[in-house]
Amino acid sequence: MNSKEQYVKVIKPIPDSDAVGQLDPRVYHIQKQQAEVMASTERPNFDPSDIPNFVKAMRAMMGWKNEDVTQTEIANACKTIEGTNGPIPLRIYTPSQERSLPVIVFFHGGGFIGGTVDVVENPCKALAEKAGAVVVSVDYRLAPEHPFPAGLMDCFETVQWVYEHASEIGVDPQRIAVAGDSAGGNLATVCALMDRDKGTGMIKYQALIYPTVNMGAVETEDFKWSLDEYDIRNHEEFIVAGIEGLRGGSGMLLNLYLQNRTKLTDPYVAPLLANDLSGMPETLIITAEFDYLRIEDEAYAKKLARSGVPTKLIQYNGMDHAFLDKTGLYPQAEDCVNEIAKEIKRIFA
Repeated sequence: MNSKEQYVKVIKPIPDSDAVGQLDPRVYHIQKQQAEVMASTERPNFDPSDIPNFVKAMRAMMGWKNEDVTQTEIANACKTIEGTNGPIPLRIYTPSQERSLPVIVFFHGGGFIGGTVDVVENPCKALAEKAGAVVVSVDYRLAPEHPFPAGLMDCFETVQWVYEHASEIGVDPQRIAVAGDSAGGNLATVCALMDRDKGTGMIKYQALIYPTVNMGAVETEDFKWSLDEYDIRNHEEFIVAGIEGLRGGSGMLLNLYLQNRTKLTDPYVAPLLANDLSGMPETLIITAEFDYLRIEDEAYAKKLARSGVPTKLIQYNGMDHAFLDKTGLYPQAEDCVNEIAKEIKRIFA
């Protein structure tokens, strides 16, 4: 372990397999099916400059019908709180009638323009059950209708609301964690950064599931993206298409999110580019081996650790982006929740 890698890194192999450099069979099956459907379907003429139709098409492609894997009753309450930009709908998942539980504020993914609390409902319920914690899922505002920082403010103000109204939802205000997947992972860690900058000290832990932390792909001491960073020995056609597809779409999503309201180097957009990450909460980062975001996530883990933040990174081999959406289909999705739950129990024991 060299001076740039002072963090714990765990690599999880494909279950029941010694294969390397290829997709998990479940991922390969789905990608092959999707490719066959696309090949047999006439593609409509699509103009990326037609923003409303672009956004509509992107939103329609996001998410996956997943399964409820919980074994116990998880209460589900809907609540709306008032934020600076208007009402913020929340879903609150509670695993028991006990009071003063830890709480995880969760932000869904979707490139800042899409995704829903519906898609992450089953993962959030599983997380509540396995962590023994209340999970508050935030239906934050989306771009392009609500560009930066509207969605971010919804997320941070929800953390503030949870802290100030902890007794109302039966949680301990001294045991608050944030979590999220993809764009939601960005929002989670930026909330932690804001919390540190403001000196409010509300967030004690962050679990980031393949977060985007440098959407502009700005090169840093730790980060320079290259396809050579991926060990591809089989399924190259699908792996490269998936990685390059995410890479190619990042610029458009960033433009829709920012709309010239700040620079792409703003740490509240790209936390990897923050001058100093010291004082951030203990961190778990989850990555997928064949995800475009994996390289920047590894760079973020290194920078956090170098800043004195206890950091653990878990890489799921054979996985692609957004695997949490496939809870009940991919065992890695449930294992990811188990790993987060284990860390939540440890940190808040």
